[in-house]
Amino acid sequence: MSDSDASEITQALQDWNDGKDDAQARLLPYVYEELKRQARYLMSRERSNHTLQPTALVHEAFLRLAKQTGVDWQNRSHFFGISSRLMRQILVDHARTHSAAKRGSNPIHYSLEDVDIPVEQRAESIIAMNEALDHLERIDEQQAKVVEMRFFGGLSNAEIAEALDISERTVLRELKVAKLWLFRELNK
Repeated sequence: MSDSDASEITQALQDWNDGKDDAQARLLPYVYEELKRQARYLMSRERSNHTLQPTALVHEAFLRLAKQTGVDWQNRSHFFGISSRLMRQILVDHARTHSAAKRGSNPIHYSLEDVDIPVEQRAESIIAMNEALDHLERIDEQQAKVVEMRFFGGLSNAEIAEALDISERTVLRELKVAKLWLFRELNK
C-alpha cells in the first residue's frame, strides 16, 4: 500500500469520524482489496459452492462497519482490527447457524493454523474458539486481540504489531502464550 493510499484511508476515516456522508464511499475502494484478502484467507479451503464466499463476507463486514456508531477511527490498522473482529462474529454466526450438534457431543479438532476444514465441519470448533477467545479476552485482552487478528483477520505479525502499537517480538510472544492457553482451554 502506498503512502498516498494510507493517507487517503486515514483522511476518509477522519471524515467518517466527523460524520461526512461520502466518507464510507471514499474509503471502500482503498480497503476493499485488503478486506477481500482477509476474507480469502479465512475462506481459502471452503468448497466452491459454499453459501459464505469471501465477497459475501467482505460485504457483510463492511455493512456492519457502516452501521458502527461512536467509533473513533484512529488509523487504517485500527480499522482492519475492527474488521477482523466483525469477520470473526460473522463466521461465528454462520457456524452457529450450520452447527448440527451441540458443543461437547463431539471432540473439538482445532488449530490456529488450520483453516482448511469447511465451516460446516468446523462449526463447533469456531464456536468453541469464539467462547475461548471471549474467556481469554477477560484474562488478557492483548493476547485475545493478537489471536483474533491472526486467525480471523489473516493479518501478518507486522500488521498486528502496527494495529496494537507493539513490537513484532511481542506479537510472537503473545501468540505463543495464547496458543498454549487456548490449547489447554479447548481440550478440557
